[in-house]
Amino acid sequence: MTEPKDYKDTVFLPKTDFPMKAGLAQKEPAIAAQWEAEDLYGKLRAARAGRERFVLHDGPPYANGDIHMGHALNKVLKDIIVRSQSLLGKDAPYTPGWDCHGLPIEWKIEEEYRKKKLNKDEVPAKEFRAQCRAYADTWVGVQKEQFKRLGVMGDWDNPYLTMKYEAEAAIVGELLKFAESGQLYRGAKPVMWSPVEKTALAEAEVEYEDVTSTQIDVAFEIVDAPNAPELVGAYAVIWTTTPWTIPTNQGIAYGEGIEYVLAIGHTKFAKALEPGQPTPMMQEYGPVLVAKNLLKSLESRTTDIHWEVESEVSSDQLAGATARHPMHHLGGFFAKPRPFLPAPHVTTDAGTGLVHMAPDHGEEDFFACKALGIDPVFAVQGDGKYREDWAWLGGQGSVINPKFNAPDGPICSDLREARALLSAADFRHSYPHSWRSKARIIYRCTPQWFIPMDKMGGQIEFDVAPLNGIAGAIAATVSGHGATLRETALQAIEDTRWVPTRSRNRIHAMVSDRPDWVISRQRAWGVPIALYVHKQTGDYLRDAQVNARIRAAFEQGGADAWFGADHQALLGNEYSLDDYEVVNDILDVWFDSGSTHSFVVEPQFGTGADDRADLYLEGSDQHRGWFQSSLLESCGTRGRAPYKSVLTHGFALDGQGRKMSKSLGNVVDPLKIMSESGADILRMWVASTDYFDDVRIGKEVLAGSSDSYRKLRNTFRYLLGALEGFTDAEKVKVEDMPELERYMLHRLAELDATLREVVSDKTSDNWLEFSRYTRALNDFANIDLSAFFFDIRKDCLYCDVNPETGKQTEKRKAYRTVLDVLFHALVRYAAPIIPFTAEEVWKSRYAEADSVHLLDWPEVDGGWKDIQLAFEWADVRTARTLVNEAIEPYRRDKRIRSSLEAEVSVSVREPKAAAKLKSLDMAEICITSSAMISDGEDDVAVTPTDYAKCDRCWRHLPDVSAITALCTRCEDILA
Repeated sequence: MTEPKDYKDTVFLPKTDFPMKAGLAQKEPAIAAQWEAEDLYGKLRAARAGRERFVLHDGPPYANGDIHMGHALNKVLKDIIVRSQSLLGKDAPYTPGWDCHGLPIEWKIEEEYRKKKLNKDEVPAKEFRAQCRAYADTWVGVQKEQFKRLGVMGDWDNPYLTMKYEAEAAIVGELLKFAESGQLYRGAKPVMWSPVEKTALAEAEVEYEDVTSTQIDVAFEIVDAPNAPELVGAYAVIWTTTPWTIPTNQGIAYGEGIEYVLAIGHTKFAKALEPGQPTPMMQEYGPVLVAKNLLKSLESRTTDIHWEVESEVSSDQLAGATARHPMHHLGGFFAKPRPFLPAPHVTTDAGTGLVHMAPDHGEEDFFACKALGIDPVFAVQGDGKYREDWAWLGGQGSVINPKFNAPDGPICSDLREARALLSAADFRHSYPHSWRSKARIIYRCTPQWFIPMDKMGGQIEFDVAPLNGIAGAIAATVSGHGATLRETALQAIEDTRWVPTRSRNRIHAMVSDRPDWVISRQRAWGVPIALYVHKQTGDYLRDAQVNARIRAAFEQGGADAWFGADHQALLGNEYSLDDYEVVNDILDVWFDSGSTHSFVVEPQFGTGADDRADLYLEGSDQHRGWFQSSLLESCGTRGRAPYKSVLTHGFALDGQGRKMSKSLGNVVDPLKIMSESGADILRMWVASTDYFDDVRIGKEVLAGSSDSYRKLRNTFRYLLGALEGFTDAEKVKVEDMPELERYMLHRLAELDATLREVVSDKTSDNWLEFSRYTRALNDFANIDLSAFFFDIRKDCLYCDVNPETGKQTEKRKAYRTVLDVLFHALVRYAAPIIPFTAEEVWKSRYAEADSVHLLDWPEVDGGWKDIQLAFEWADVRTARTLVNEAIEPYRRDKRIRSSLEAEVSVSVREPKAAAKLKSLDMAEICITSSAMISDGEDDVAVTPTDYAKCDRCWRHLPDVSAITALCTRCEDILA
């Protein structure tokens, strides 16, 4: 038997230096270094200058510690969006930024002091602030390099930092706009306060954790009841989970319309006593006043007492009544009668239907008491202890200490001794904590600076004259004293595009219900509230010239310019410093970040009147943080939101859907992933997730991302090899191409439309849904190309050419023409997702060309769409799938080794489908020896072929020569 001739040198075998093994962890740093060396970002800005602009304003992370997976998710998503907008041909600058003030940084410096057993308060304030600045600067440098390692492209040489002097000057300038328009006031009312950090906190700085507190029922003896004299001598019972607030009680609230009862308490063993025996405990418990439908609830807590209703009491009868504090014997504050007052927040959901009122420690209590002229007493100090001169528990605390509030703690013990404590027990519930110190917080009444939510429009004239439409109408209304900040903000929310749409409801509810904005903090590191308050009138100075001098001082020396200022010089000759108090509180850090649009977006990227950012993008927690503070700041100073659109993403969880925690040992470190697998794998994960909700990441999830990446990389490797030596001279016009090539161009046009919708169609529900983008790209590469188009045409690619003479068929030219189109499209589509790999792919083919990231969106002709052709080829693909399924058992049983050894007969019931299949070479499409198409019920029959095998193309065909062992096609090519 003659040995088959080796025709390997007569076929085209794809060649490329592009390796299948990615080695991203080693390659990516070198690619990033090349980008930096050639100033890719600068080149891109020059190339896009003058084009339509798209500005994504970066929300500032804290300059505090290494980046975590939440950072990676956030920054990669931003980078994908910015790169995709640039790919569309837009001028899409990206200025990264950092929050450098506030407690996260100050707390770290204090921790260092505590380790050295130093007291922060004993360090000169200027020295302390300098250490905070140095600490922030260090971490800005560290995080900058880590973000760059993620492949995030931006103006890294000129980031915005809230601690830069020009930024601090801009922030204080925004504050002074509020002051000039009368949108500031200083008042004393309860705010969230951290006794550990000794400062007020913003809502966004608070997290909730389940804790065990002490719940108590306390009896207040009623001493006067003009509408119900029978109540005198009875006890109003209140229930609370904050025993430490009882020392500041100033009243008892009831609910109008609630039905109350007087009840007598009996010990539960009283009925078992012998007749005639005394029951001394019966008189000890009662009568008590509680809501009728909460009597059983009280009994469940006072476990050894059975309560029986003596009489019913209407809420109207409680008007004008007073009770005395259980510690009334201490005199002074405690001897004053406690009035009963109606309050809408009293319900019968829990407790007793009566609520003890401590205006120092509850906003609802504060306003209800204020209406009666009852003022706070400021008994609890900043460290959580009672004032030294407080008659009960003076100098003791801290009030957040569970032991201090425990059933055997000093509060309960004193109440028990006063025969006022009916019950004391553990109670599990959710409680607010500082998200930095993790310590419990309290509501504490202190003098603070506020921006009012419901004051009618301010006096500032907004610089919006050229604005038209809704934003202009809002601004004009506010400027004309016609809208409150809340109303303006709610309208701005409606005028903003929220992604996903449901997030609008969340921020709308938050703004609808939020209290006045507390903007002051009692700390050292931050932008000061640069105001002068008149000592006699209590009004703060509003003078544009003074404010201009203040801002100029900040531009020269930053925040330190205030703390060490010659204040008389800032006031000028018109005012005497002796008449004014210098305010030294600092601004809420959320005001800092909420002002960033004023010194990042507007001066750099403003386009006439409409200088808003196109997009803000942060995690869902920023509805109560940056999204909201930016909204309120801009609405208060400009009458509209600082953004046109807002995207919210979820949190990164571990593979089991749990919050990442060092204590659980489930933290997934993005730095480790990049060092082992590369940034593009991490980016592929981000782009593939449904990030509008919380997302999971772990070994299995990353394995899936790695597999998707590998398949896409393999597609590029195939294209590079298949296009070796391709020139424009080979190109074939679309109208001259075979149906299969025209069908693939149709599929490319469909893909292009899908991807364009994600990146550019703001009216679409799929806008910025990159999981859809990535899925469509991967499916096209895997299903349409690798498993279909490439598979069918590999025989044509390999064998329809003579490598020596260059002779090739028109079909092969058409195929390679389409491959060239696919290459240019796919490398661009992939560039925002996997920028390092896209650059590697591009330079593998065009080594001397500029970066792939300077290219525009691929030119895909919408005319390539052919719906009729696509409809017909859907039947072809269905038939091919059925043939493959029918052949598989033969391969599995080793009756044939490959589909090329199979002859198939396909019967088709639908006439149009049958006609279409008959018009095509289905043997080529199904990669079989032969394929017969007939009419009939849908069925596929498989028979091993008896045809001889061509030694060059390996197909089994009837025209294989017994002499040359070549088929006619191969003989013609080699002739």
